[in-house]
Amino acid sequence: MTDQSTKTEPGPDGGVPVRTGLSPRKKQQISRAVQYVVLVAAVVFLLMRIEWGKLAENFAKPEVAAETLPDLFTVALKNTIIYSVGGFFFAFLLGLLFALMRMSSVRPYRWIAIAYIEIFRGLPALLIFLLILFLPLALPGFEVPGGTYGQGILGLTIVGSAYMAETLRAGLQAVPKGQMEAARSLGMSHARAMTTIVIPQAVRIVIPPTTNQFVSLLKDSSLVLFLGVSGEYVELTKFGNDMASTFANATPILVVGVTYLLVTIPLGYLASRLEKRQARGR
Repeated sequence: MTDQSTKTEPGPDGGVPVRTGLSPRKKQQISRAVQYVVLVAAVVFLLMRIEWGKLAENFAKPEVAAETLPDLFTVALKNTIIYSVGGFFFAFLLGLLFALMRMSSVRPYRWIAIAYIEIFRGLPALLIFLLILFLPLALPGFEVPGGTYGQGILGLTIVGSAYMAETLRAGLQAVPKGQMEAARSLGMSHARAMTTIVIPQAVRIVIPPTTNQFVSLLKDSSLVLFLGVSGEYVELTKFGNDMASTFANATPILVVGVTYLLVTIPLGYLASRLEKRQARGR
């Protein structure tokens, strides 16, 4: 079929028609070149508009950045890892429980799992942390085990477990049914077959997406600041905000952002490699 924008004219002496106009490939090359020119012009315009001196003064002041050390690593990053790892661990266990309940043949179990997953996937993570903050008012005398660390880990557990449940359910369903049938034929009980055969395979299947979920929880740990943490319990975002307020300068915010990237980028790369490796193994 001839492109509508390409015209044909009869050749000399009525011979073979000669195609005139731009070919689709040439049009694509011109369009791409125009896009590159516009992009370069926009970048140059933006770079010319930035006042680099003021930007460096407010976001990259070396003496302010130096003041964040060593607490940036020994307190803030350490606490961020504690909140994130603790939240991920319990979110994984709770998510596995709800995944199994969601797949159960017992209807009440399925109803409970569906209600939990849909409610906590539908609520904003910030709202969950605020609910935990006001929990003692609703339950006088109740204290979350672990104090401030316990509150932060509880919030991340609730946030992560609802998503983890669906991820693990997908992993469990991806295990061939023949694995369970073979285990049962060998005399294993259903519970033993699940714990020794099916669940380990499901966990291996979902390693890439759960790695991404850990990265998400790591970033969600910044919501711990809404619990009113201070002193030795601050995580990266709270630490950066406090330091920025102290020095009236945004350099600590930039330093904290770089620290997050030093952790999240390698983890994201690891998750991508695991996904590619898993895809090649299929």
